[in-house]
Amino acid sequence: MYPECFYRVSCKALITNEQGHILLAKETNGNWDMLGGGLDHHEEPHEGLAREVMEETGLTLHSIASSPSYFVTFQNTTYKSFCANVVFRAQVDNLDFTASDECTKLEYFAVEDILARDDIF
Repeated sequence: MYPECFYRVSCKALITNEQGHILLAKETNGNWDMLGGGLDHHEEPHEGLAREVMEETGLTLHSIASSPSYFVTFQNTTYKSFCANVVFRAQVDNLDFTASDECTKLEYFAVEDILARDDIF
């Protein structure tokens, strides 16, 4: 009935440091994004978020907020698909991550620096 209403749902981790800077991961395509990724069918959001972070970085989330802080929809121009990101505040114990084919680097960014760049999100 509504074939154009399909969204790929991803859970993202909003991880901040003491200065309020946001942790982003550099992807192999050169873009930066929050940690996390797409939910599998029948997967709970917290489980999917923890799984994606572990797969991408080897890091363990030790705290995930019980409710999301943000819900963002957008059209991904690279894949020509519609996406919905459910963003949860989360914490990690450390940044001793393992690079993967999805994450090559982790770095904290100030909000104003994120807004000034075109390679983020």
